[in-house]
Amino acid sequence: MPAKVLHLVTRLDLGGAQQNTLHTVRHLDRSKFDAVLACGPGGMLDEEAADLRVVVVESLRRDISPLHDLLALLELTKTLLAEQPAILHTHSSKAGILGRLAAALAGVPRVVHTYHGFGFHERQPAFVKSFYVLLEKLCARFTDSMVFVSKANIDYAAAHGIVDPKDAVLIRSGVRLSGLPASVDAAKLKMSAGIGMHKLLVVSVGNLKPQKNAADFVSAAATVLAEVPEARFVFIGDGPDRGALEARAFAKGLEGKVLFLGWRRDAAQWLAAADVFVMTSLWEGLPRALVEAMKSGKPPVCYATDGVTDLIEDGVNGCLVEPGDHGALASRVSSLLKDEPRRKALGAAAAAAIGPEFDIDGMVRSQEILYERLLNT
Repeated sequence: MPAKVLHLVTRLDLGGAQQNTLHTVRHLDRSKFDAVLACGPGGMLDEEAADLRVVVVESLRRDISPLHDLLALLELTKTLLAEQPAILHTHSSKAGILGRLAAALAGVPRVVHTYHGFGFHERQPAFVKSFYVLLEKLCARFTDSMVFVSKANIDYAAAHGIVDPKDAVLIRSGVRLSGLPASVDAAKLKMSAGIGMHKLLVVSVGNLKPQKNAADFVSAAATVLAEVPEARFVFIGDGPDRGALEARAFAKGLEGKVLFLGWRRDAAQWLAAADVFVMTSLWEGLPRALVEAMKSGKPPVCYATDGVTDLIEDGVNGCLVEPGDHGALASRVSSLLKDEPRRKALGAAAAAAIGPEFDIDGMVRSQEILYERLLNT
């Protein structure tokens, strides 16, 4: 009889962790595993889960709310008691904390948590960060296996006393490598957004929230455009900061030169059409968009944060810049836009750096191996 594995994510927002969780639930070996997905309501990817068995946890939401979080803990405990999974696999910070506490209350035999990033970081007030670290340490006691998507995240968790590095499991955040680079008519795609077909294109992808720090993308664009006026900057993604970012670009006189296109199903085509990929995130697990950009043969210029440093060797397959130094980032982008042979050399090296360990189906197989090991111990 297949072992039931219940995957829990806070909400099905449009992000790498959520997309990978959906892929895992959909592609686990049905002869071995009965996969169930649990999540809070209101995610952009809810329709993507229409073919899956989904349990909606009505009280589970991203925002911190003591009342709703307590209700979610009780609701999750009730769900786990009803479902009786052999394994609970949690994803994202909120679901990871509440899910593992609920698993302890419900007596779930085996618990796995994947760190796609952390709910704490250096830019938080010290007491806030310390509280979240304490919660992670507590929940680690109820976790049979802790999975990380980057070596940098293992080191970060170990430095905070959350995991012993020898006990950490590395399973990369996967993408569909076989589809990259995507086939694209770059001229037609650019013109569809009002961009001249011969313009040099700089692309970024992500949620427009503080972590992604897209204000530095706009600041860097302003500097680059003063030196390379034929460039155009496109950000694929959406979020609470979009309005302020568009206003910032307008105030800098960048209307029509820096475009925020929202979430799009053709993000892979925009990466294929790009000349340079930029990421200004202040912290990351393993950014899926960066993996896709590199596999698409695009030279990345990124802030040197967490999982980004797992992928980029500065000057070899991309460019790393000290986080927050948008002037240095702009300088590296300008240099690449002016030097096509250098762009192509770094892009080719970037593509070569993305090996089979980043394949999304390989990611699923690695999780199956982990589940089988846990079930047999």
